[in-house]
Amino acid sequence: MDLAALTPIIVVLILGAMSPGPSLVVLLRNTVEGGKRRGVACGFGHGIGFGIYALIAVTGIAQLKASASNAATALEIVGGLFLLVLAGLMFRGSGNEESHTSSGRQGFSEGFLIAFLNPKILAFQLAVFSQFVQPDFIWNERILIATVAMIIDGGWYILVALVISGTPLLPMLENNGRKVELTMATVLAGFGIWILL
Repeated sequence: MDLAALTPIIVVLILGAMSPGPSLVVLLRNTVEGGKRRGVACGFGHGIGFGIYALIAVTGIAQLKASASNAATALEIVGGLFLLVLAGLMFRGSGNEESHTSSGRQGFSEGFLIAFLNPKILAFQLAVFSQFVQPDFIWNERILIATVAMIIDGGWYILVALVISGTPLLPMLENNGRKVELTMATVLAGFGIWILL
């Protein structure tokens, strides 16, 4: 696979990563609550979750989804419930500063789960990769596409965390932390309900 074949995939993946959604909400929350370290860990976890989905999509998730609609429905329900659980925790409030103690681990796990349990990411990848992936792709080509997807996605969210944590925007978000948290919780709950419906 040459660069000319990869270029349209790269462009679409960049545009997909830049589009706002529940992943950005979770990243912002982690960066506000835990600073640069937790935000970067969240972006890293999201990239890995996205990369795993990319490998699954490239190696034939379209056929699996068509033949096992129960699995796809279960995944959508779990993803929607996960968003509602995150929203519920945010509505309840962070409580105290102890939430910062395991910041890297918490950021990574939330980033990974929001990517891995979001059926929209799977749908996006199926739509993108179905146009470019050929049936005769060897494993090296499949792994290359998944790796490129992981680097673009994780790189974008890590960049956002670094930019936010290095500007006056982060102190502003911290000073209005509860308002930001309630707004993000409302957005996440909306995404979760929309997915479940």
